[in-house]
Amino acid sequence: MSEEVMGNHTDRQPTGGAAVVLGTRPEIIKLASVIHELGEDAWMIHTGQHYDPMLSDVFFESLGLPTPAYKLTDVGGTTRPQQFARMLQHLDRIFTERQPEVVIVQGDTNSVSAGAQAANYHGIPVVHVEAGLRSYDRAMPEEINRQVVAALADVHCAPTQVSARNLRASGVPDEAIHVTGNTVVEATLRALPDATAITSLLDRFGLTDDSYVLATIHRPSNTDDPQRLKAILEELAHLELPVLLPLHPRTAGRIRDFGLTEILGDLIVCPPLDYTDFLGLASRSRLIVSDSGGIQEECTVIKRPVIVLRDNTERPEAIETGFARLATPGIGMRNAIAALLRDETLHRNLRHRPSPFGDGNASIRIARLARNYMRVQAESTPQAA
Repeated sequence: MSEEVMGNHTDRQPTGGAAVVLGTRPEIIKLASVIHELGEDAWMIHTGQHYDPMLSDVFFESLGLPTPAYKLTDVGGTTRPQQFARMLQHLDRIFTERQPEVVIVQGDTNSVSAGAQAANYHGIPVVHVEAGLRSYDRAMPEEINRQVVAALADVHCAPTQVSARNLRASGVPDEAIHVTGNTVVEATLRALPDATAITSLLDRFGLTDDSYVLATIHRPSNTDDPQRLKAILEELAHLELPVLLPLHPRTAGRIRDFGLTEILGDLIVCPPLDYTDFLGLASRSRLIVSDSGGIQEECTVIKRPVIVLRDNTERPEAIETGFARLATPGIGMRNAIAALLRDETLHRNLRHRPSPFGDGNASIRIARLARNYMRVQAESTPQAA
């Protein structure tokens, strides 16, 4: 297999415009509406960081996105240094050949950091979507990626005022910071299935409305530590409510490696869900238990409580507004889950609480900012006589 594969969605090679660098499921989801807003002005480079089709291809299809102009095939499944080296090598060649007017990246993955670095080396303006999140935990690779991109980006699209303050504190000038809201709001609203589809999903898994827990586990801090992973699975298995666990491929591998497969017998385990199905099931759950960053935002749109299995979070807004609660595996997780399950007024209280992540128009604002750079580039290019 070649190192990169050209997409076939257009007969012309992509030139100029906005190159959107993405490589993971959350990036595809959160950038979909920006790509739709930009239309033919946008072309995608998929780094292949998430290479399992259930974490990549299925989302391009379900979100109505065109085939990426480039898809790298030698990145996924390698070490972090190897990922960076290979992504930078490919992006250097792509940006030399195609010379985009602006590069758009989203979030805090290795793909985001590599995309921003490669663009900066080529003198191409960088628009960072979801800029300014901070956990202040340098043990998290994502935190390092966020800080690297903050030093390189030209346009910082902060989802909230909290994120904007973080950027100012790190020395980013005010004129480069734009509080746009988070694209997760429109992504969630667009993808949420109707009541009939949700009922069909519940029937498929033998679940009833408001009477089950939805759980997702994938972060290395939880999956690479056998004791921590065992504690999480055992706490979920001991709950009185049914627990649906869409199993990330990486987590499934760790469970096998650590000999924990037997615990899964007390859970309802399924492969990763597409975005629409996941949101539908999340919206009818009694409680969500997860170490995901995105679900801390999505829960504020679907109005469901989340136990966040982490020591810290870069999304304090979800905690402060009562949608999320931090907990560590073991007794902390057990107590947090018990407290939320006992609170019979929780769902009613959350139902009318606004999301702290914006009004659903973030993509329009971000596309406008990207086009501003594209216009500047076009105006500065000498016209042929």
